[in-house]
Amino acid sequence: MNNLSNMVELSYLKKNKNKIKKIFMYRVCGTGMGAAAVLLREKGYSVDGGDIKFAPPMSTYLERTGIPLHDLSSITASDLEKYDLIVVGNVVPRSGADSKKIEESNVKFASFPTTIGALVLDDINVVGIAGTHGKTTTTYLAKQVFEKIGFNVGYFVGGVIEGELSAKLGDGSYFFIESDEYDSAYFEKISKFRLYSIDQLILTSLEFDHADIFNTVDDIVVQFAELIPNVSGKKIFCDDYPESTKLASKFGLEKSKEYLTYGSRSSIGPKVVSMDHKGTEFSLVVSGKKEIFKTNLVGQQNILNITSVILFAASEGVELKKIRSAISDLKLSKRRQEVRGLYKGAIVIDDFAHHPRAVDLTIDSVKMMYPDKQLVVVLAPTSATARSSIFQNEFATASMRADKLIVVRPEQSTSAKNVSDLDCEKIAADFRSETSRSGVVAVSLDDLRKKIDDSADSKSVLLILSNSTCLGLWESSFVEKLQPLLK
Repeated sequence: MNNLSNMVELSYLKKNKNKIKKIFMYRVCGTGMGAAAVLLREKGYSVDGGDIKFAPPMSTYLERTGIPLHDLSSITASDLEKYDLIVVGNVVPRSGADSKKIEESNVKFASFPTTIGALVLDDINVVGIAGTHGKTTTTYLAKQVFEKIGFNVGYFVGGVIEGELSAKLGDGSYFFIESDEYDSAYFEKISKFRLYSIDQLILTSLEFDHADIFNTVDDIVVQFAELIPNVSGKKIFCDDYPESTKLASKFGLEKSKEYLTYGSRSSIGPKVVSMDHKGTEFSLVVSGKKEIFKTNLVGQQNILNITSVILFAASEGVELKKIRSAISDLKLSKRRQEVRGLYKGAIVIDDFAHHPRAVDLTIDSVKMMYPDKQLVVVLAPTSATARSSIFQNEFATASMRADKLIVVRPEQSTSAKNVSDLDCEKIAADFRSETSRSGVVAVSLDDLRKKIDDSADSKSVLLILSNSTCLGLWESSFVEKLQPLLK
């Protein structure tokens, strides 16, 4: 039985924010927790962090910020008593030594969405960027575009940005926040975005994921349905997803001037005019008029992502001339089509994709960028949903445009409810059957390294799709063997 007597909610923290001085981030190396720690420190709080493992890129990122880091194995409940608030990462389980230590410390504790919702976001203009796919990318793109236009924006990106902080307070005029649908903590089982004090909303996509906490896509829709009535400003939805349009209809958003839509099949656009490895030219209807835009971004998903930012900026009264200039040269965050270097002459690209649609769209983008190269895809399904049988057929279909496929067998069984584990051998067999191309399974790091060695050469691109370390590949000597890509 958990002792939640010291757990505090949003309303408590809002009323008592001036009493809190020292904060401890429990499991600080999560991407969201690390970004939250930076925001809280910038807001003026004294912030320490603790974790059980400190691995790049988040560990090195936090070290650069100067936030003191502690090994949780040496932290006791009494050590925690010197803090005014413990912020608990959602990787802390309901039962076990960590939750017991937190609850026995006699210190107030809260989830990180509740904490930043109350202590950071309560009185500023928050633009939530939510959806199954594209949250991190779109948030980072919005941050760049509005900075280029001239705003001192705040932002919270659930990923590591090369050479920059993952979060910044800004002046409150715009605060772009990646708005995750995953639950907030073991003691707060609602989606994070419900606690972010969101004033305006961009919804990039809506379909099933996170099978370890949701049973159906309807469960996810319920969380958005709780959010929508509290969003007073603009709502910009991609209408490629049936659940998004159903959600809009439920609240009669179609009748509102504050509601805008876009999509790959929408009359609004975007419609690609031309695309190659250097960038994309596309059309988009803005304020009833067809406009042409050019960007260095490549791939349909990236064009959809930047479209939502264009529509938001235009709806805020930003001149199209300024928008065109701002989108011409943009960067992606780490692990989003990130070129890591050359391995045995092959271009190595690291990407976070772990949902079949994201896999499909990422493969599409990379094929566009390197049309003359052979595409070797390493598919490592490691999230609870990905390593379950839920997307068994979808993963095989999503991978069909690869020239070679290496499927990495998950190291542990799925925690998704009422389903079996993903059959990696079947994905590889289906790929071979449908394409007559090489499809194999890797079961260990050594096995994966050998299969990569067999496939990598100067005529190929190695696309590694994983939301983890890929059996430890990114922590192995493989990284040391990467050579810089000459420009």
